[in-house]
Amino acid sequence: MIAVLALIVGVVLGVVLEPTVPVALQPYLPIAVVAALDAVFGGIRAKLDGIFDDKQFVVSFVSNVLVAGLIVYLGDQLGVGGQLSTGVVVVLGVRIFGNVAAIRRHLFRA
Repeated sequence: MIAVLALIVGVVLGVVLEPTVPVALQPYLPIAVVAALDAVFGGIRAKLDGIFDDKQFVVSFVSNVLVAGLIVYLGDQLGVGGQLSTGVVVVLGVRIFGNVAAIRRHLFRA
């Protein structure tokens, strides 16, 4: 329940305050969101499987975002940022869809 309330408060604050992302960080924001979604869906799957651990979730969440951002940053430095961004999104997308499929099977027994 606390997580849901925190999410609602965060969305309301975002709408009211309209924060801006610095131009230098804008290319990394979509990658960070996809990495965070991967951790969230992995956490939901773990919760449904009965193996959720809050410390592991937090570490997974933070490390996913940092590693994905680091990979894209290194790609930008090497001049292949677009290709590495695509690679990160594809890999994380596959993981997200795998987790969503497991969640669907768990919830709907199908």
